[in-house]
Amino acid sequence: MKVSKEQMAENRARILDAAAALFRERGFAGIGVSDLMKAAGLTHGGFYGHFASKEELMARASERALAGSLGGWRGLVEHAPDDALRRIVRSYLSEAHRDHPEQGCAVAALGADVARQGSEVRASVTQGVAAHAALLSELMPGATAEERERQAAGMRAVSEENKNAFFFGVDPKAGARKPKMAKALRRQAVPGRRVLGRRQLKAE
Repeated sequence: MKVSKEQMAENRARILDAAAALFRERGFAGIGVSDLMKAAGLTHGGFYGHFASKEELMARASERALAGSLGGWRGLVEHAPDDALRRIVRSYLSEAHRDHPEQGCAVAALGADVARQGSEVRASVTQGVAAHAALLSELMPGATAEERERQAAGMRAVSEENKNAFFFGVDPKAGARKPKMAKALRRQAVPGRRVLGRRQLKAE
């Protein structure tokens, strides 16, 4: 039986949603096409009607995951423009975000995997990260775009260090220190402050 264009689009969306969640939860190598299609409620045979390869699916699913995260950030900006940065930091460093990687940041969940993938996957993630960075820069204080970008870069540097401790268990006390991390990250938005180092974070 011929499948309508509408049904094809719906099926593709179901595959992408399943893949975006399962790749973040298990990693790119942690699940195969057959199980992905099963999770989407479809048969393995229908996969190649939507994607040429698993690598293409990885790229498109990464785009979808990052677009979802960016949409959440934009929603915070729209509904609480004066408090969006604080809310983004609190959400990113929350236990809920840490404990549910399938719903969270694709970079936190798949960063190490992405570096080992082909150019298509790396390009998709790079574009998504650039979009997040651009929005973050817009939220920073500063008289010029360059100053705001500097503030955002400093914040991302501290965020990366603490993300590793908080998400990957490098520091078993990271969860308890999350409010202090968020406070330190928010302080990075103040013009003229240096990037906080590990010693300054612990002293907060």
